[in-house]
Amino acid sequence: MFEPGHLHITHPAVQPEELGYDIHIRYEVSQTAESGEGMHFSLEGEINGKPFSDEFELPKDKAYNFASEASRITEKHGLPRNIDLHAMQGQYDAMFEDIRNKLNMQSGDPVKPEHLE
Repeated sequence: MFEPGHLHITHPAVQPEELGYDIHIRYEVSQTAESGEGMHFSLEGEINGKPFSDEFELPKDKAYNFASEASRITEKHGLPRNIDLHAMQGQYDAMFEDIRNKLNMQSGDPVKPEHLE
């Protein structure tokens, strides 16, 4: 379920061999001296019954890459790589649009070369 500033992803374990998860991704515009305007993301919830909490920052020109970073973090906390959080039927698209609007991002905006590594 998406609402501006928050994406809730849930999948209950129906069968004993299934993995259940309940993940909240919250985000807000942030400002740092190093990279300027960007997005602060916080992730919390449960993966297979184990609670987790984590956060990360992305500069404005890398904010579009939030799904990759969120996937990396959930893998670190036990979500298998074969669970594709990117396939959330338009919810990531709505989140991406919200982030673009919050940061006044436009198609074709440049990416800093040091962020391409």
